[in-house]
Amino acid sequence: MNGRPPRRRPAPAPARAVAGSVRIVGGRWRGTKLPVPDLDGLRPTSDRVRETLFNWLQPALPGAVVLDLFAGSGALGLEAVSRGAARAVLVERDPVQAANLRAAVQRLDAAGQVQVVEDDALRWLAGPGAAAGPFDIAFLDPPFAAGLWQPALQALLPRLAADAWLYLESPPQQLPAPPPEWVLHRELRTAQARAALHRGPGRGRADTLAPANPAP
Repeated sequence: MNGRPPRRRPAPAPARAVAGSVRIVGGRWRGTKLPVPDLDGLRPTSDRVRETLFNWLQPALPGAVVLDLFAGSGALGLEAVSRGAARAVLVERDPVQAANLRAAVQRLDAAGQVQVVEDDALRWLAGPGAAAGPFDIAFLDPPFAAGLWQPALQALLPRLAADAWLYLESPPQQLPAPPPEWVLHRELRTAQARAALHRGPGRGRADTLAPANPAP
């Protein structure tokens, strides 16, 4: 023995506190709860807004390729697949939350349809991974305080199909928007957020989405 005290292993990092959960509101995984950890900027889209959004999108979902760019809880991307989308890519930079998403995908036996990417959204869009598109539906709901709508739109739009659907969520007083050739199809506002659904300029098929069902 050399008389040195034994080295102590560093204590494991404390588990990320869980702030609550959200549930998938429709489709084959209806009622499934997804954990929402206590993360700065993580603000899941409310059940009420998601219900309205997916009522709008339902005719466009079967067979769609979906991108949930700032995935957070994963509620938007997983809801889309639950309701008939062919596959989805969920991009989340926080390693703990990305692990939560991978666990949810495993629990749902959805690895064949849902890919979880642990990366910064803008960096991923600039790299080869985004070639998984073109995407038919994209959800853009970044942390409100980060102000990432315009740089994300600039990087995202070339990755979308010509007639894609683009969902933007922002504070009620902010109006981020894609270029003018993208048509605002539906919107609703609550006290906490503005939800807007846009349609791409290459609208080659009839618009069959459901009429608006604004939240009170």
